[in-house]
Amino acid sequence: MAISFKNVGIRTDSLGENPLTRNRSIIPFGIRTPLQLSDGSGPEIFVMNDNLKDQIRDNLKNLILTNYGERVMQYNFGANLRPLLAEYYNKDAFDSEAMIRINTAINKFMPFIVPVEFESVENYSYSNKLSNVKINITYSIPNLQIQKDQIQVSLLVI
Repeated sequence: MAISFKNVGIRTDSLGENPLTRNRSIIPFGIRTPLQLSDGSGPEIFVMNDNLKDQIRDNLKNLILTNYGERVMQYNFGANLRPLLAEYYNKDAFDSEAMIRINTAINKFMPFIVPVEFESVENYSYSNKLSNVKINITYSIPNLQIQKDQIQVSLLVI
C-alpha cells in the first residue's frame, strides 16, 4: 500500500527559516501589454502586472482597442472603433458614437468599471498626411476605491 506525500509537511530546522514567515515574491496578476521581455531577475519570461489597478487598466485599454472579430471565439468582444475611424468626418458625431460603443463594451465585459469622462483630441500631421485621434477616458472602480484613474488610447484615422 502506497502512502501519499500530500500532508507530510517539512522540517523547519532543515530550511533555516520558518516557511510561513519567509519573504515571498509578489505574485503577478497578468502579462503587461504590449509584450516586453523580462530583465531576467525573476522567473517570468515577460514583464508582468503586479497589482490589480495596473491589470485592470491594461485590460480596459485592450477592450477599447479591440474590434469585432479580432478575439478568438468571442466575435463581439471589444468596442469596435475601427469602422468609426473609416467614416471619420465630424468630431462630435465620432465622439457620441465612440462613447456609446465604449460604454456598451465596458458594461458588457467589465461592469465593475464606471466611466466618468471622455475626451478626444484630433491630431493631423502634414508631413505624412495622417490623422490620429487620442481618446482620454477617466474611470472609477468603486469596489477597489479607485477614483478617477485615466487611460489614453491613440487611433489612426483611415
